[in-house]
Amino acid sequence: MANDASVVSDTLSPAVSKGSLADLFTPPADSTLWRKNFLLGAATASYQIEGAVNEGGRLPSIWDTFSATPGKVLAGDNGAVACDHYHRWEADVEMLVSLGLEGYRLSIAWPRVMDAAGVPNRKGLDFYKRLLNRLKEKGITTFATLYHWDLPQHLEDRGGWLNRETAYRFADYADLMSRELAGTVDAWATLNEPWCSAYLGYGNGHHAPGLADHRFATQAMHHLLLAHGLAVPVLRANDPASQKGIVANIGRGTPNSDSAADQRAAHLFEVQHNAWILDPLLKGSYPQDLFELWPGTEPLVLDGDMQTISAPLDFLGINYYFRTNVASDGAHGFRDVPLEGVERTQMGWEVYPDGLRDLLTGFKKTYHNLPPIYITENGMASDDQVTDGHVEDTQRISFLKRHLAAVDQAIKAGVDIRGYFLWSLMDNFEWAFGYERRFGVVHVDYSTQKRTIKRSAELVAKFLKERKARA
Repeated sequence: MANDASVVSDTLSPAVSKGSLADLFTPPADSTLWRKNFLLGAATASYQIEGAVNEGGRLPSIWDTFSATPGKVLAGDNGAVACDHYHRWEADVEMLVSLGLEGYRLSIAWPRVMDAAGVPNRKGLDFYKRLLNRLKEKGITTFATLYHWDLPQHLEDRGGWLNRETAYRFADYADLMSRELAGTVDAWATLNEPWCSAYLGYGNGHHAPGLADHRFATQAMHHLLLAHGLAVPVLRANDPASQKGIVANIGRGTPNSDSAADQRAAHLFEVQHNAWILDPLLKGSYPQDLFELWPGTEPLVLDGDMQTISAPLDFLGINYYFRTNVASDGAHGFRDVPLEGVERTQMGWEVYPDGLRDLLTGFKKTYHNLPPIYITENGMASDDQVTDGHVEDTQRISFLKRHLAAVDQAIKAGVDIRGYFLWSLMDNFEWAFGYERRFGVVHVDYSTQKRTIKRSAELVAKFLKERKARA
C-alpha cells in the first residue's frame, strides 16, 4: 500500500510561515471559532473517493450506471477508481490526523454492505469497521452519512425513490449499519442533500438516475424523507449514544429587482430549495407555495407519513455553496439572472458568504424547533495545479475565511452552530463534472494517486494548532 501521507510536511511551507496568507485566513480574536468545542473537520463521500466498485462484493449503484451512459458525465469519467480510498484509507486517515482536523464526515456505500436480498456483506462491513475504529483510535469525531446518492441499482430497477418500498429497504439498511457500527459513530446522518437526489435525479435528470419530471421529483422527495423518518427510531434504538440527523443543501435566492414579481420569484426559489425539505422535517407539512410553483405535483402521502418524517432531530446538517439571483418568469415561477462582475468559482457559482449567514439567521426565526446545526459541507472548486510541490489555492483560502466569518456572525446572532466541515478533504469525482472540478484541500494526482497538501489545508492546520495551544 502506498503511503501517500508522506507528502505531509511536519512544518509549514515558507509562504505560510511568512504570515501574509496566514493573516488572511486566521479568524479575528473575538471570533467564536476559537472555542475549543467548535468542531472543525472535513467531509467526503463514498462514490466520490472509494473506487474499487467491483471489489469486496460491492454491487452496482445508480452512479455506476449513470456514469456508463454516454454524455451523462464530463469526459466520460466514472468512480471506478476515484481516489482509490478503499485501498489507501490508512494513509488517508494519517493525512487527516496530520492536519489536526478534529472531525471526519464520511458516507457508507449502501451497495457495499448488503446484497439484493438484504444479506450483510461482511467484506464491505469490515472495511467500514476498520476505518471507523481507526478514526476513533486517533481521536477523530466521526459523522457517518448513510445515503450520499449511491442507491443500489437493483432498487432503482424496481422504481428507486419513486417506489415507496425503497424507504422501507433503507430502514433495513439503517438497522444493519447501526447494529454493526454502534459505538464507532458519533453522529449519524440519514440522507445527504435530498434536494439533489429528488430534483437533480428525478426532476431535471442532471444526476442519476436521470429522470426529468417535477411530479417524479416531489414523489421521490416524499419517499426520501419517509426513509429518513423510518430510520431515525431504528438508529436511536441500536446506537443510543450517537446523534441522529439529516443533511440538507440550502440555497439563497435574491430578487433581480425591487418589483413584487421578482420578490415573489426569490421567495419561490427558496421554497423549492429550502422549505421543500425543512418544512416537512420541522413543521410536519409541505409548503403549499411549492405547488404554486409546480402545479399538480402533490405527492401521495399516506396517513402518519408526516408524523414519521418530522421525528425530532439531534442535529441538522447544512451544506451551502452559492446564491442564485432570480427574476419572475412571467408566469408562476422564476428564472436565473446571473449577475455580472461578481466573484465566481470554477463551477461558475457566485461566492456569496452573506447568503450563508442570512439563511441561518432566517431559519432560526422560521423554525422555533430548529435543532443544533453543523455546517456539513462548505467549499469551492478551483483549477488547482501542483507547482514545485505546492498548491497555492489563494481563492479557496479567502473563500474559507469569509464563510467561516459568516458562520461566526450567525452564531453571534443566536444560531446554535456547533461545527464546520470543509468540502472536501481531497479532490475527487465531482459527479456529472467528473474529475475536472477540484474541491479538495488536498490535491490528488489521479494518475499516480499522490496526495499533495494545498496551502488552504496548511492554514487550517496552523489555526487548529494555535487554537489547541490556547486551550
